[in-house]
Amino acid sequence: MTGRLSGRIALVTGAGSGIGLATAQRLTADGARVLTVDRAGAVDIVADVTEPGINARLVAAAEARFGGLDIIVACAGITGMQPLDGHSDEFFETMMAVNVTAVFRLMRDALPLLKRSPHGRIILIGSVMSSFGEAGMIAYSASKHAVLGMTKSVAAEVGAFGVTVNCLQPGAIDTPMTAPAFSAMPEFKQRWIEKAALGRLGRPDDIADVAAFLASDDARFMSGHGLFVDGGATQRQ
Repeated sequence: MTGRLSGRIALVTGAGSGIGLATAQRLTADGARVLTVDRAGAVDIVADVTEPGINARLVAAAEARFGGLDIIVACAGITGMQPLDGHSDEFFETMMAVNVTAVFRLMRDALPLLKRSPHGRIILIGSVMSSFGEAGMIAYSASKHAVLGMTKSVAAEVGAFGVTVNCLQPGAIDTPMTAPAFSAMPEFKQRWIEKAALGRLGRPDDIADVAAFLASDDARFMSGHGLFVDGGATQRQ
C-alpha cells in the first residue's frame, strides 16, 4: 500500500533522538524520503544547526540526494532552567541560537525549494510555553514564543506559493532532552503528569504522528497555527 507521503522529500533536524527521531521514522513509514540531521547519532548528516551556512548546505544536500524538497521539520532544540537573578548572557544567547536563529535560517534557506514543491510544508516545534511562561524558564519560554511568532508571520508570507507553516506545541514529553530535569526534580515531572488531563507524560510518537498529519495533504488548508499536543495540560492551568 502506498503511503500518504509517497514521493515526498523531507529534511528533519534533531533527528538523532526524541521527537526528531520519531518524526523521521514516521515520515519514512508514510513513504517519504527523509534526510536526517543531528549533532550526534545514527543520522545521514552530523551537523550543528547553529553553524553559519550549515542550513543552506543541508538543503543543498537534500536536493542533491533526492532531487528536491517538500517538507522541513525543525526538531533540533535545547531546553534548560535558569532564574532571572544571575541569568547569564551565554545561556540566553545559546538558547536563542538553537531554538530561534537556526530555525529561521532553515526556513529561509529551504524556501526556494519549498516554493517549487506542490506540497510545501514547514513544521516547527514550539511548546506549550509558546503561549505561557514557567518560572525559571525565561530563555526557553522566550525562544518558543518566537517560534510561534515566526510560524504566523512566515505563513502569511509564503501562503501565496502554496506552502503551509505550522508549529506543534508539545506539553511535557519523555525524551532524552527532558530526562535529566525529570530525574533531578521528580516533583517537576509529577506536576506535569498531573497537569495533563490524560494523566501522563507525552511520548515522542505522540508528536511525530501529528507532524506526519501536518506534512500530508490532509492538512493542506491549515497554516499559521500552533497546535497544542499536550494531553490536555493547557486546559488545567
